[in-house]
Amino acid sequence: MTELVGLADVRAARELLAGVTRTTPLEPSRPLSAVLGGPAWLKCENVQRAGSYKVRGAYVRISRLSAQERERGVVAASAGNHAQGVALAAGLVGTHATVFMPVNAPLPKVAATKGYGAAVELVGNTVDESLVAAQTFAERTGAVFIHPFDHADVIAGQGTVALEILEQCPDVQTIVTGVGGGGLVSGIAVVAKALRPDVRVIGVQAASAAAFPPSLKAGAPVRLPSFSTIADGIAVGCPGELTFTHVRKLVDEVVTVSEEDISRALLMLLERGKQVVEPAGAVGVAALLAGAVEVQAPVVAVLSGGNIDPLLMLRVIEHGLAAAGRYLRVTVRCTDRPGQLASLLSQIAEHRANVVDVEHQRVNPHLRLGEVEVALSVETRGMEHSDTLISALRASGYQVVFAGEA
Repeated sequence: MTELVGLADVRAARELLAGVTRTTPLEPSRPLSAVLGGPAWLKCENVQRAGSYKVRGAYVRISRLSAQERERGVVAASAGNHAQGVALAAGLVGTHATVFMPVNAPLPKVAATKGYGAAVELVGNTVDESLVAAQTFAERTGAVFIHPFDHADVIAGQGTVALEILEQCPDVQTIVTGVGGGGLVSGIAVVAKALRPDVRVIGVQAASAAAFPPSLKAGAPVRLPSFSTIADGIAVGCPGELTFTHVRKLVDEVVTVSEEDISRALLMLLERGKQVVEPAGAVGVAALLAGAVEVQAPVVAVLSGGNIDPLLMLRVIEHGLAAAGRYLRVTVRCTDRPGQLASLLSQIAEHRANVVDVEHQRVNPHLRLGEVEVALSVETRGMEHSDTLISALRASGYQVVFAGEA
């Protein structure tokens, strides 16, 4: 029978982390409070050292290695946050780290991991494939493998997040956090259920990379045949044995959110909360905004990381604007006569929408003779404004087709 991590383990981990990690702030969120009808808070692990909570578990694990183990060095596999946590922790402890990362790992995360002193190897298309390479490296070289989630020391380290939450928000009723392999939610649940059994602990996964729901249904870890999500930090194909046991016994519910939900959450956090958060760090907020779970306030959503690629941020912002109805991409077909384009743009301006770009096309086999197609990207103030604009254009005789429609 798998032994669960206990509250004493987490408290011991906190003592190890004193002076190493920071107590991250708990910030109020007015947008979330308005949606939930009660107090909502953000636990800002996106401003933790190395940009995520991962350094907590990594340091606890590595600091407990013997002198002989430290001499052999450590090895890990990660899409980025665990990589940076291991690299930083290894440097603080005085050992050498080798980190295997997927070939498509975000470049800023790769650069940051190298910046903390680790040797980086890009292997495989997923974290699962990088894990295999890291374990093979450990067997060949004698380096100590630092698992990203499935180890008691790692779970204990991540659980220190919950100790801080309960101190910062003593009346919390619900804690919501993202779930990849399950280390963070396991640690949080250990603390919450020991100190406040009434607190509900909710895990959130990206719907296109959700291994826990089928695993919980089957009663054992189930490996996904394939998975893909913008939330690379929680893109894990199979729960660990230890984390699965913790989640099954201690976590109240695991829900999923769509890529659109994540995009909206990132946009809200950036625009309203002034928080730079990576997709994996925003899934808890995404679940609350989307109504994916019923919660009792006060609620704390953990922003687990802030290591986002700026290029991905640009794409996510545009996607989030579109998902929120504030970035409209349409194609308008109209007669090809002088002044028609100016008339179309003038009507859009009259409705106080902002044209971002225009593509005017006359040569298309789908167009009739004397017809022109105008592809538009337009900024609006939201769904209602977009609907009003589209209705007005159609009332004026324009044929409006949304991007992606035939």
